[in-house]
Amino acid sequence: MRAFVTRDLPGRGIDRLRNQPGIDLDLWQRDFPPPRNTVLEHVVGADGLLCLITDTIDAELLDHAGPKLKVVSQMAVGVDNIDVAACAARGISVGNTPGVLTETTADLAFALLLASARRVVEAANYVRLGQWRTWSPTMLAGTEVNGATLGIVGFGAIGQAVAHRATGFGLRTLYWSRRQKPVVAARLQADYRDLPDLLAQSDFVSVHAALTAETRHLIDAAALAHMPAHAILINTARGPLVDEEALTDALRNGRIAAAGLDVTETEPIAPDSPLLSMPNVIVLPHIGSASLATRTKMADLAVDNLLAGLAGQTLPHQVPLPTETNA
Repeated sequence: MRAFVTRDLPGRGIDRLRNQPGIDLDLWQRDFPPPRNTVLEHVVGADGLLCLITDTIDAELLDHAGPKLKVVSQMAVGVDNIDVAACAARGISVGNTPGVLTETTADLAFALLLASARRVVEAANYVRLGQWRTWSPTMLAGTEVNGATLGIVGFGAIGQAVAHRATGFGLRTLYWSRRQKPVVAARLQADYRDLPDLLAQSDFVSVHAALTAETRHLIDAAALAHMPAHAILINTARGPLVDEEALTDALRNGRIAAAGLDVTETEPIAPDSPLLSMPNVIVLPHIGSASLATRTKMADLAVDNLLAGLAGQTLPHQVPLPTETNA
């Protein structure tokens, strides 16, 4: 059986595949994603595919792969780059890596919240550029975190982990999700609000919803208009959840105060994006899960899913059909 892996993996995942009897490993070893034509070429006749969020797994690719393809294993939680329904129609199992990146991503969301509130990056650049001449009462004054209100958009595992962190910082927490979750919300001292109310009442809004057709541009111009002028938007989920053009306009015109983004609509973000010229915006290169320990665990889970699929077994972390998903 042949398995195509679209990137080298941390830890011992690649060694596990190389040492697995009966598996012919086809590995793309460069640091950048394989071009589309390369993926289409290498997937032909493959029995298994281990991919990243930078790879688009659609009907065209599945047709190129042919009838031998049994499993698509993604080293990520989100699978918005994979046509799960098209895989299901062809009898192809899809796996992801949930759970292991929850705490790491929640840490980064809170790091962005704190850094944006206290203007940490802006202040570091102020020193680096030789602009620090003296001290003044208003120099780089930021937003108070303790006692503020945090609105969490999407109350899955990562959103709940952020709510847990918020209790230690004395934040009042609101949440919105497609389904109310009163038991866990009570434990985390979080109150449900519909989305417009949450946006209007929050000093910080942290986005953690899954990206679907319904949630694309969930935070659009109308949503941003609900937010107070002093509010700060944090997004560590998926870039297209936020309408980037509307966000740029809101920041440029002072309709919200700042943004901390680990994800953007197009990744990597264009170097000439106006967001990168704004001192009140922090943009990171999608590093939410980027601790060595977490990335290694993700790679291990992805390999587990791949091996199970190649063996004709149920995947340890199998993605449900779109009609079966919860949020």
